[in-house]
Amino acid sequence: MSTGFTKETFDFLTELKVNNTKEWFERNKARYDEHWVAAAVGFINAVSPMMEGLDPMHKTKAKINGSLRRINRDVRFSKNKSPYNARLHMVFWTGDHPQRSPALHIVLHPDHVGYGAGEWGMSPEKLLTCRNALRDPSRVEALNAAINQAGDVGCELNKEDLKRMPKGFEDVTGETAMSLLKRKAFVVRNMDKGISVDDFIGPDGMEKVQEVSQKLAPFNKWLCDLD
Repeated sequence: MSTGFTKETFDFLTELKVNNTKEWFERNKARYDEHWVAAAVGFINAVSPMMEGLDPMHKTKAKINGSLRRINRDVRFSKNKSPYNARLHMVFWTGDHPQRSPALHIVLHPDHVGYGAGEWGMSPEKLLTCRNALRDPSRVEALNAAINQAGDVGCELNKEDLKRMPKGFEDVTGETAMSLLKRKAFVVRNMDKGISVDDFIGPDGMEKVQEVSQKLAPFNKWLCDLD
């Protein structure tokens, strides 16, 4: 089954990447409406049953600032003042808020489709809960198994944030547990290769998305089961 996206979406992203100005965007607003917004809304509606059927259930909302992130960049604190994201970012989440719970991300770049899962920006309380869980060897084994499943579709765990063990966890042993404890967030992702454009827009594109989603869901389940 096709994802409903076409080459025109990726052509738009490719051209936006080298013409990232308000003037160019306004001239190409009709292309944005059709091949960025409408195509994404159609895709989100199509994958909704699939996402809701995952364990855990992943929520969808087929609108901008729902499952579809805005194309406009927040440039207030960035040296890069380009006004638009030259990618199409969709998110499917497990909790009450798309930005504050474990989620599955699918990101269309000009030349490929990236994806990932997990939770950035953990609260101190959630991070402590994760770290305490990693004192349990069975929890470490389960998380490592979920990481390996994500690896089946080319995803890698985010890099360690700390050089030393966090305070209060110096007594933990085991190479895997010690490495996991040096992270401030838990994310697996494949943003550099992912799914090729031809495969994504081809007749089996939705099957590719389903495979990725099923391989990433266990990672989010581990995070959700901590609550």
